[in-house]
Amino acid sequence: MSGDEKHEWAAASTLDVLWVLYDKVLNVTPATADDPDRDRFLLSKGHGPMAYYAVLAEKGFIDESTLDDWTSWDSPLGQHPDRVLVRGAEISSGSLGHGLPIAVGTAIGQRIAGSRGRTFVLVGDGELDEGSNHEAIAVAARLEVANLTTIVIDNQSAMYGWPGGIARRFAVEGWQTAEIDGRDHEAVFAALTAPHDRPYAVVAKIERSY
Repeated sequence: MSGDEKHEWAAASTLDVLWVLYDKVLNVTPATADDPDRDRFLLSKGHGPMAYYAVLAEKGFIDESTLDDWTSWDSPLGQHPDRVLVRGAEISSGSLGHGLPIAVGTAIGQRIAGSRGRTFVLVGDGELDEGSNHEAIAVAARLEVANLTTIVIDNQSAMYGWPGGIARRFAVEGWQTAEIDGRDHEAVFAALTAPHDRPYAVVAKIERSY
């Protein structure tokens, strides 16, 4: 896939986590994409969706042929995913700081509805500079939204960072946290399936490749 080289690294840094999620963790398939008890995955880091589209195609949510002309005028696959056009996309995303707050609301909605589903959201480390995320982190902990897992792709692109590291930012608010190598599939799987009784943040560290 080509046509969005500006965000190529944003996609490449997420590929391993996305694959493990859809291959081994998420309870959702094309056949259950509308099931109220499905797991919800929200790609907050939607400004680099190449890897996301590739995984959705491999898992049968979208036709593989649509990858060939993505970002073209009449393609459903834009440079930001559109939930109306892309089967399996839970939100239209890419604007920094939106995904985590939406995920908190989604997880609370699942809990109110009595759904067995969980909510997973993938954010970038740079997104955490946005104030809306700080509010969401605090609210999720105060309301004990235990069916929420946030995966932070840490490719050292944050402008401000956090004293003590990203995991510390969540831990001080009461989240359970883990730090892993974001390219190690076994570590990613183990972290994303670990038991937790409060909101859970997994920081996936990615070495920059340039």
